Amino acid sequence: MNVTGDRRIRVLIAKPGMDGHDRGAKVVARALRDAGMEVIYTGLRQTAEMIVNAAVQEDVDAIGLSVLSGAHMVYFRDVMTLLREQGADDIIVFGGGIIPDQDLPTLKEIGVGRVFTPGASTQDAATYLKEAVQERWKAQGEA
Repeated sequence: MNVTGDRRIRVLIAKPGMDGHDRGAKVVARALRDAGMEVIYTGLRQTAEMIVNAAVQEDVDAIGLSVLSGAHMVYFRDVMTLLREQGADDIIVFGGGIIPDQDLPTLKEIGVGRVFTPGASTQDAATYLKEAVQERWKAQGEA
């Protein structure tokens, strides 16, 4: 199923920081779109504030961060903090990129739903989002 009920899943894909390599983010964005989701790609060199503001304005169900720079802990933590401050901490946050396995438990602890490292399938990301967003909608009484 490409959509969940009559409502399309809305996902914001963002490239935080100065990392200028966005091919992976664009591949994921296209795969999610092909899976029936509405995808907003913010482009390169986004701050956490820009990402969260766009997510709130666009009323997205999920935010995907692509980080290759090694600064993933800072960006994920900042996004999670700002979402909480704006009362939008029900937005699912997931990510991908070059993220060491030893950082995955900490990311989970701060609220990151899932991290897709190199070699992960775009289908796995689409399946994860469909399931996670369906749970979010059920919890909000929207499913």
